[in-house]
Amino acid sequence: MSATDAQIERRWEQLHVWGPYGLLGISVALAVPAADLMDGPPDWYALGGLIAAALLLQLWWHATRHRRPRRGRTPTPAGTAYYILRWAIAFLLTWINPFFAFYAAAGYMDADELIPGMWRRLGLFASAVTVAGAQAGGLMPGSIAQWLAFGALMVANYGIQVVVAHLTEQEERRSKERAETIEALQQALDENAALHAQLLVQAREAGVADERRRLAAEIHDTIAQGLTGIIAQLQVVVGTPDENLAREHVTRAMDLARHSLGEARRSVHNLAPVALEHDGLPEALKNTVAEWGERTGVRAEFTLAGTAEQLHDEVSATLLRIAQESLSNAARHARATRLGVTLTFLTDEVILDIRDDGRGFDPLALPARTHAGGFGLDGMRARAERIAGALTVESEPGHGTALSARVPLVRHDQ
Repeated sequence: MSATDAQIERRWEQLHVWGPYGLLGISVALAVPAADLMDGPPDWYALGGLIAAALLLQLWWHATRHRRPRRGRTPTPAGTAYYILRWAIAFLLTWINPFFAFYAAAGYMDADELIPGMWRRLGLFASAVTVAGAQAGGLMPGSIAQWLAFGALMVANYGIQVVVAHLTEQEERRSKERAETIEALQQALDENAALHAQLLVQAREAGVADERRRLAAEIHDTIAQGLTGIIAQLQVVVGTPDENLAREHVTRAMDLARHSLGEARRSVHNLAPVALEHDGLPEALKNTVAEWGERTGVRAEFTLAGTAEQLHDEVSATLLRIAQESLSNAARHARATRLGVTLTFLTDEVILDIRDDGRGFDPLALPARTHAGGFGLDGMRARAERIAGALTVESEPGHGTALSARVPLVRHDQ
């Protein structure tokens, strides 16, 4: 409950506690000057006794308020009894002196809290009878005109109070529904907060797993490939008596070691490949293809189609890694004499095509991974799909291999 609602609640409670006292005091103040409306000492004695009874009833009700439910709760039998006794006293007082109709009007204030259900309409009707009688000139009416006035006033009083009571009930019902809605929303927010926390944990775990896969693929594409190239160069050194040729292959092995070391450092820090540090993707692919052809002795060509654009770092790194893996696979398995790499820039996507005239293979006959401990086609496909791309492979034994990676064209500033 807000501070404003609490303040309104306190004011309503004060009105219900002190309102009957005030109305009784107003009635007494107006009745005393109108002594001519009463029939001698008996009426005065009866009036005094009834006023005393009214005060005692109010004092009792006031003294027991701490044991009663707060406003807006279900009416109690004690509250109903208090309402009936107060109405009876007010009715008798108004019979003696019409100015006590002010005290009788207290029945309009708290019928909704003291009388249960539809019985509160009866309480309002009883209070309207008392007030209308006073307004018509006193109880009982002494002429047909007074009776007609009494009837009209009673209908007016009762009608107004019923409308007010109906509006009050509707407002209370809406307030209750709003409170229930707020409670349900708060519960939903709490559940959403718990679900959000759970999703964060799951996302963190998924991110850790994805980062492990990424690092594993990076290590495979850098250190593993570099070591494979170094081993190949050193095997040539071991098998040749030509010192110049051996020295040339040792130099290549050292260059591969330095290159792999740089790649490994950047993979750990999740940076772009070394080849992309100073060059764009087309230039990096061109250099990579040229170095691969020189190292393997295979005739390799790079072709750029379309207008080159500065790609997002992740897109460039993904396509370069796919090209490196494909070249590594070709060097180990294809036994090709020619290889071509084409990078095509379209309006909304980039296509990397790699073709060779090697011995080919049956894609359906491949195991889950192309070689023990490696990532192969599955790794390249996972890289492409990670940036909403796709990888397709066409190959047939004896007819070479064609690999195509299509990824969205995401510019560097997007």
